[in-house]
Amino acid sequence: SLAHLPPLDQRVCSLVFHVRFGRIGRLVTRIAFLTGKVDIVAINDPFIDVDYMVYMFTYDSTHGRFKGEVRSEGGKLIINNHAIMVFSEKDPSNIKWADTGVEYVVESTGVFTTVEKASAHLKGGAKRVIISAPSADAPMFVMGVNQNVYDRSMNVVSNASCTTNCLAPLAKVIHDNFGIIEGLMSTVHAITATQKTVDGPSGKLWRDGRGASQNIIPASTGAAKAVGKVIPELNGKLTGMAFRVPTPNVSVVDLTVRLEKRAKYESIKKVVKAAAEGPLRGILGYTEEQLVSTDFNGDSHSSYFDASAGIALSDNFVKLVTWYDNEYGYSSRVVDLMVYMYSRE
Repeated sequence: SLAHLPPLDQRVCSLVFHVRFGRIGRLVTRIAFLTGKVDIVAINDPFIDVDYMVYMFTYDSTHGRFKGEVRSEGGKLIINNHAIMVFSEKDPSNIKWADTGVEYVVESTGVFTTVEKASAHLKGGAKRVIISAPSADAPMFVMGVNQNVYDRSMNVVSNASCTTNCLAPLAKVIHDNFGIIEGLMSTVHAITATQKTVDGPSGKLWRDGRGASQNIIPASTGAAKAVGKVIPELNGKLTGMAFRVPTPNVSVVDLTVRLEKRAKYESIKKVVKAAAEGPLRGILGYTEEQLVSTDFNGDSHSSYFDASAGIALSDNFVKLVTWYDNEYGYSSRVVDLMVYMYSRE
């Protein structure tokens, strides 16, 4: 439930991005200004200057032009007359966060994803670090699923992945009501920056390097297994894979599960709808309309259940379909996790 969150117009904490004002960094900044939940104090990106930040923040091919005023002045990024300090350090330990008033760091590089590496921010005076990616050893949280186990001893945490944020709320609802014996997940996932525009070498599987706009590419994902970290009773019961497809944004999860308790598909729909309108409101959406991927572009839910797309083979074996804006929905949860952590200070 999000009932614990402060009013949207209440600024509750200060944050900064480290290294790369990238897709997640820019969208979290947009969401911060749209909701007023957090105060952006500083941004660190060693690869682009402040004038380029103005351009990249103002114009977005996927989410449209920022509806506000953006400019640079005196080496600072000015958004809606709010001045943001800009740093260009490659080593996060060189930044004196204590001197800036920063309390929370959003580590959105995709590089400093372990507790040890992300803790470099703490040395400079930051209080907390939220890694906007899965982590091998940091406590992992999915809002609406396991945020209640957070405690103040956790200085470095992970917001998991966009796909885990989509899958986990639905898996929780299904498991709590019907029990999941085992399941397989496929995510049909939009293009991301890690892919190649044309065929090129890949550091992992060879086919990962094939042209993203030309191919449907089977790929690995740890998103389903990660659900076992945020819902321990599902540990070892879920696994999955991805298909990278030539669309710019919005992805969809196909979750096929065997249930402990027999249930008609209509009963499953009712349970998911009740959760979407109740304890998971704002996290899990529900629709019976005949929608397609672009209808979810810019949607802030973690997961949006498509009641008309799922099917059942029997009362114990069902395929469930849920959409997610893998950029905007995930970035919204980064902000919400930060607000929740701050409320526990």
